[in-house]
Amino acid sequence: MAAEINSQGPLEKDFEHSGNGLNGNRGHLDDNLDYDSALKRIRTAGSISISPELFEKIYLSPQNAVKGDLRKTFGNPTPVALLGFLLSLTPLACDLMGWRGAGGNGAASTGSYYFFGGLLMILGGSLEFVLGNTFPFVVFVSFGAFWLAFAATLQPFYNAYGAYSTTGTAADGLQTVGFNASFGFFMIFMGLLCLIYFICSLRTNVAFVIIFLALTLAFSLLAATYWKNAEAIAATAQGNANTSASLLATVGRVQKAAGAFAFVAALAGWWIFFAIMLAALDFPFQVPVGDLSTMIKGASERAKAKEHMV
Repeated sequence: MAAEINSQGPLEKDFEHSGNGLNGNRGHLDDNLDYDSALKRIRTAGSISISPELFEKIYLSPQNAVKGDLRKTFGNPTPVALLGFLLSLTPLACDLMGWRGAGGNGAASTGSYYFFGGLLMILGGSLEFVLGNTFPFVVFVSFGAFWLAFAATLQPFYNAYGAYSTTGTAADGLQTVGFNASFGFFMIFMGLLCLIYFICSLRTNVAFVIIFLALTLAFSLLAATYWKNAEAIAATAQGNANTSASLLATVGRVQKAAGAFAFVAALAGWWIFFAIMLAALDFPFQVPVGDLSTMIKGASERAKAKEHMV
């Protein structure tokens, strides 16, 4: 039986039990599972971005094979990148909603954006690249770059908003039409990126679907916030006080809605983080993330089905 299990390929480091697994004790798995099913779940429990069936094809397929036993040698980088994402997004969501008087577009958390969102997500994404995990690699690195870009925009040193100021005071650039209208485009295209991720996530799990759907809506609403704020600033410059006040009220409501959707994404992210940490420590209970890989058949599965039909 040991030879049969070893022939299936290396297990991830967190789940390679040198003694218990071969003696019939499957740890946190259901005792009613046969060895093939148990092994498949052990292989995939350490990676929450891809469901068991999809992981089997993408991570362990000959086309995507990596030299050596990297998944046995290194820990799973997914929770590190996820932690960086959550400790940047969650405070920002609370700031956008104005909880307990918070505000300032999340400027108080600029350090977190650099060292949690930027550093940890790029580090985790780079390690996903080493392990050959394409989807989490692209997601984590792209969001790591987003947090660095967002932090740099808030940092006076980079003069992102100061370049728009006409008074010599950098902070006045935040209240210009040019800055708000321009930064809105960054948000709308981040929304487009999240929309693509949302479509791709339909083959992973429910938690990822919730995250990317909520982020798509959050970024779209943030773009609307900046554009409406630009309109309010223009109305003020033209002396239309009533129009400006109405637009600013809309800005406040839309910003809170953006924060609410960002908070929903953060809650789903915390759920995934909790699930993967429980699995990493071999807890006797697990929380579901909602496998969707069987809902939409992959191209390879369809091709194999056609071959069997012939």
